[in-house]
Amino acid sequence: MDTQSLQAFLAVADHGSFSLAAEQLHLTQPAVSKRIAGLEGQVGAQLFDRLNRRVTLTEAGRTLLPRARQILVMFDDSRRALSNLSGDISGSLTMATSHHVGLHRLPPLLKAYTQAYPDVRMDMRFLDSEQAYQGVLDGDLELAVVTLAPVPDPALTVVPVWIDQLRFVCGREHALAGHDTVALSALSDYDAVLPGHLTFTRGIVVDTFARDGLQVNVSLSTNYLETLKMMVAIGLGWSVLPETMIDDEIEVMPIDHRPIQRPLGYLFHKSRTLSNAARAMLGMLDDARDRRATHWPE
Repeated sequence: MDTQSLQAFLAVADHGSFSLAAEQLHLTQPAVSKRIAGLEGQVGAQLFDRLNRRVTLTEAGRTLLPRARQILVMFDDSRRALSNLSGDISGSLTMATSHHVGLHRLPPLLKAYTQAYPDVRMDMRFLDSEQAYQGVLDGDLELAVVTLAPVPDPALTVVPVWIDQLRFVCGREHALAGHDTVALSALSDYDAVLPGHLTFTRGIVVDTFARDGLQVNVSLSTNYLETLKMMVAIGLGWSVLPETMIDDEIEVMPIDHRPIQRPLGYLFHKSRTLSNAARAMLGMLDDARDRRATHWPE
């Protein structure tokens, strides 16, 4: 099996479409179909069913899928190990970050990195933290710099770099605005606007209420914190935002409760050989760790 055929197979499987796979691989659709046909000839089985413009994996395709990922990860890992022998910091670095971290934490570090290592080609992807986790686990990403999971996967090395202090906020004209103190239980009587239900940040907030036997009434959700801030400012509900985002448009509520914090940091797969470019990035991230993060449980 050649790696190009396996890459085409994974692209079709991930997108459920030959045309979308062709776009990702910068190939024509007939070229992708030819690679899949060649792979099916090699394994002696049909890998995809094509019904009513839908493309789904056959049983043989489902069997091959995890093995194809492993083969490509091992191939890339071997190539990186050989490349690292030169000691050069060059080549490609495939790295993901969340929109919030990418906008509010990474810019100075990325500027310094690109100036220090001009021969590195950055493949930067903006993803939800949860998607980035899965990308690192699947081998699609070398590194991710995101909101860290409360319980990280044991296959990953996870290192906190920054600690976000989260604040309960509301609009200037909200019913909860202007009070000297606000009980956490009072927030259960009003609509909240929070990140999506599968996000790490929402889980932290909901767990905080659940420990006190309380519920959160979420009326609207979005994974973009800047959009959440706008929703709060115009009065659509209260929310929880990092203190670095707070300005005169919204009001911090003096909640009578212990503060909520979330760790932001980097992660990579323990079984992966990191490129010299990735190790240089980790060195800069380690240098950027704030004091609170160095004492955060890893």
